[in-house]
Amino acid sequence: MTKRRTSLKDIAQVLGVSIATVSRALRDSPEIGQEMQIKVKKLAREMNYRPNPFAQSLRKEAPKVIGVVMPNMVSHYYAAVLDGIEDEALKAGYSVISANTHEDSEAEVNAIDNFIGLHVEGIIACLSQNTRDYSHFEEIWKMGIPMVFFGRTCLSDKFSSVMANGDVAAQQATQHLIDTGSRRIAFIGGPNHLDMVIRRKHGYLEALRENRIPIERELVVCEKIDFDWALEATVKLLRMENRPDAILAFNDIITFAAFTAIKQEGLRIPEDVALIGFTDDVHAKYVTPKLSAIEDQSHEMGAESCRLLLKSINGDTKIYRKIVPQKVVIRETSAKK
Repeated sequence: MTKRRTSLKDIAQVLGVSIATVSRALRDSPEIGQEMQIKVKKLAREMNYRPNPFAQSLRKEAPKVIGVVMPNMVSHYYAAVLDGIEDEALKAGYSVISANTHEDSEAEVNAIDNFIGLHVEGIIACLSQNTRDYSHFEEIWKMGIPMVFFGRTCLSDKFSSVMANGDVAAQQATQHLIDTGSRRIAFIGGPNHLDMVIRRKHGYLEALRENRIPIERELVVCEKIDFDWALEATVKLLRMENRPDAILAFNDIITFAAFTAIKQEGLRIPEDVALIGFTDDVHAKYVTPKLSAIEDQSHEMGAESCRLLLKSINGDTKIYRKIVPQKVVIRETSAKK
């Protein structure tokens, strides 16, 4: 097994200080006392700490670089967000480097640690689905590194964010399902602690309340963002004695898992089970039947995230909350009438 490179975080944990303190001590910052500088440098030698040579070359050439942390680079949504970020960054003379956390919080921490070491000008991030500890982002705030969240956010009192109006869109989509004949509507979502899940679930529940449709807990299934899990969860719902007659799916992964499960169970879409999901995946209009979807303006979300970050880099200390509206696109999978 290959030994992991010693990071700034490793040194900080041993000394009981912040990553910012370690970084400044290694750079001989006058903000750090001589005694602490000696301690940090001594431990760095003992732990065989080696600065990233790429980071050193970046600092020498002094390019303007933005770091982007994504939970799933394979998804069309995140690829489109990154495209929007890169377009805006290029206009302003910045380069973009990205890190894929694969929905893993430890990988997210490592990505942030690496970006600190690279001395990026700022960071744009979307939380991994299992991130519950935000201390690595607290460190970013303490170090004064400009940062913006998009999609899945945290620490709203410290960082600007760009989000979709998922609550409104979910309510509109659920209302559409009700208006076209569905009554037992299930919601399949990701982890309950994610603010994005909370917003979309809230919109779904509000539509049920407004139409005086009883909320049935067994029809609200939220656990993780994973195709196999969502497929199994959908099959369980469809095999209930009184199965749902419609499904609202949280994102593209869950939407296509639900689509696959309905087909595998030999049920018709939308006659037996209507389906609408949050996705701007290019495949939505090419499957049979064509998929009704709540589409993100993902490119614009990336572009707006970058615009906010550039404001912060240029000295704007205001915390912004930007909403990029979503669009409910009705095709063939949702209307029973």
